[in-house]
Amino acid sequence: MKLKSKMIENSIKELTLEEETTNIAKYRKSAIDYLAKNTEIKGFRKGIKIPENVIVKHYWEEHINNMTIDRAIDELYKKALKKESIFPVGQAEIKEIVSQNPLKVIIHVEVFPEIEIDKKYKKIKLPKTEVKVSAAEVNDAISQIEKKFTKFEPIDKKTYKAKMWDKVYIDTDGFDKDWNLLETTSMKNYPIILGSGILVPWFEEWIVWATIGSELKLDIKFPKDYHNKDFAWKEVKFEINVNAIEKAVKPEFTPEFIEQLRGKKLEFADFKKLIKSEILENKLQNARLEDENKLIDELLKITKLDLGKSMLGNQIEKVYKEIKENIIQSWAKVNDYISSLWMTEEEYIEKNVTPIAIKRLQAELILHKLQELEKVEVTDKELDEEIKRSMASFESPEVLKRLEELYKPGTKYYEELKSRVGYRKLIDTFFETKKK
Repeated sequence: MKLKSKMIENSIKELTLEEETTNIAKYRKSAIDYLAKNTEIKGFRKGIKIPENVIVKHYWEEHINNMTIDRAIDELYKKALKKESIFPVGQAEIKEIVSQNPLKVIIHVEVFPEIEIDKKYKKIKLPKTEVKVSAAEVNDAISQIEKKFTKFEPIDKKTYKAKMWDKVYIDTDGFDKDWNLLETTSMKNYPIILGSGILVPWFEEWIVWATIGSELKLDIKFPKDYHNKDFAWKEVKFEINVNAIEKAVKPEFTPEFIEQLRGKKLEFADFKKLIKSEILENKLQNARLEDENKLIDELLKITKLDLGKSMLGNQIEKVYKEIKENIIQSWAKVNDYISSLWMTEEEYIEKNVTPIAIKRLQAELILHKLQELEKVEVTDKELDEEIKRSMASFESPEVLKRLEELYKPGTKYYEELKSRVGYRKLIDTFFETKKK
């Protein structure tokens, strides 16, 4: 086999493969042997070797020739990859079969792009984002838990006045300034939690202190940026009847309730400390992501990098899948969400998904290259400490035992963790903590 290779644009390597006619005979024999073993021809029992001339007559020479060429190209391509130490990142494309006798074929294969990073990267030093957790943030987190686990008790007392976070059932009709009914504003026995903010601003606040059977009238001016353009900046007169009220009963943060939330009994003061540590951890992760983005922006200024079509396509697909999963977890339909943005799916992918995929792929490739250049190593001690941190939030003996098995040296999880720690060490070299 003769082989010529050269890089062309966008991480595509062009391979020109040639094989002499005399060497093609073995691929023809392979094709005929395959057909002989997998063909049922009248007059021949299964397992009996079928003569070549019968196979040729049955399948025709053109079909056998096509199989021969396909097998030859497949074998030569594998040999070329091994000889050139090529690791494809996408499906190879046969650009041209120049000749079949002798066989000469041109193949394009996408490979990892060549990355050139200027040595100026060694001088990059960025301030590390510092994070703090305020008491207000902790209280807000506690409040969100309260809302999530609040129960509602029906109220029969006619004099009971609705309070914020109670659930009320209402009938509503909305009218324009000439008292024409606006059908889309009509609701019957509609349940709403006061303070949830799902209706137009100030609508819910007007219902606070209402009693069962109350008949309310109010004038509401919709916001200019209201999501329904037909109502943006529109003045609407509402008539509201309060049919029923359910009193909000907030949960008590007893050790038993806290155990249901976090798997361990804690007094409320210790629970607040735990919430604070969770918020801090989340903010630290977000700050790290923000810092990494700043670093990648700086590195891109001094990096030459072309992204291949297949590699980028795979990344776009991966990012879009993550986005769709997040939308579904928010109890929304993907198509409805995209439609609410007045976009087609293609436009959404181009404007919202592709930029994220490009930035993420650039970051992965640049950091991988830097790790090669800097030869960052992770010690056993560093990895052991990271494993202990990962397991610290679990108390169940069964869970801890499973994690110990997962993080044994040589396992996929162990190697992935080692890789993450290595990248973190690399990234940290570019940041410096602000002096106090």
